[in-house]
Amino acid sequence: MLSRVAPWLASRNETGLQVRVLGSADTPALRALADEDVVANVFILAHLDTTGTAAPTSGGASVFGVFDGGTLLGACWAGANLVPVQLDPGLAGYIAMAAHHTGRRYASIFGPAETVLAIHSRLEELGHFAHEVRARQPLLTIAGPPLIEPNRSLSVGQMADFDRILPACAAMFEEEVGYSPFLGGQDFYSRRVAGLIRQGHSLVHIDAAGTVIFKAELGAVTSDVTQVQGVWMNPDMRGQGLSAAYMAAVVVLARKLAPVTSLYVNDYNSRARATYSRVGFEQVGTFATVLF
Repeated sequence: MLSRVAPWLASRNETGLQVRVLGSADTPALRALADEDVVANVFILAHLDTTGTAAPTSGGASVFGVFDGGTLLGACWAGANLVPVQLDPGLAGYIAMAAHHTGRRYASIFGPAETVLAIHSRLEELGHFAHEVRARQPLLTIAGPPLIEPNRSLSVGQMADFDRILPACAAMFEEEVGYSPFLGGQDFYSRRVAGLIRQGHSLVHIDAAGTVIFKAELGAVTSDVTQVQGVWMNPDMRGQGLSAAYMAAVVVLARKLAPVTSLYVNDYNSRARATYSRVGFEQVGTFATVLF
């Protein structure tokens, strides 16, 4: 753990910048930093709302901070993934070096595109090679009701339907990243899906035959913003023009938790982008995702 300036940063001391793991005393500074963009930083803000602290978690995740004296300039969540928080691309090298020296393997980096790609570039120089780089992912939001009629069949998932929802989530994950979320064991991913259901953040339409037709999750939720993830339509139902009404229903349900609904989408997914536009989503930024 980097509780002070690490030896590998000693040569940087003339810049006055330091990198260390944040503790509980740094929570107000981290929250103030993240509040500068509540949409882009919904992931870390949701974490702070849940735990109340910037201190490392019992599972080993932590937050790196880059400081100029006592001022927090930028930060980065370092758990299973790296998630920058208001981090100038010029500071990405500090975070990449800190992440490298933990010895951990990270599944991805995601967040504002310029910073994510800068972290990736430095990590690549340090020997961390990506499986895939999705360099342009429009960050979209809608701050009002959807522009089209929602499909009222969508509802909040229930634990009684866990055995139906889990395979749909796994199918979506495998389509999106190219491998099963159950590699190395099923428990972790199953707990994640069950947690979303228990929180009321799993949205699903299951027909009378018990088949999941459509599902999505609210992967990060604050009082200001929800971030939609895991959008999936049953392959047997694709091509029928149903997605937009389901996404409108996602917005209706998400607005019960926060006024702004957000998501990010691959720029090459023209069909999904057209659907989101029909619903009323507009681009407010650009994310990138690097998969290792």
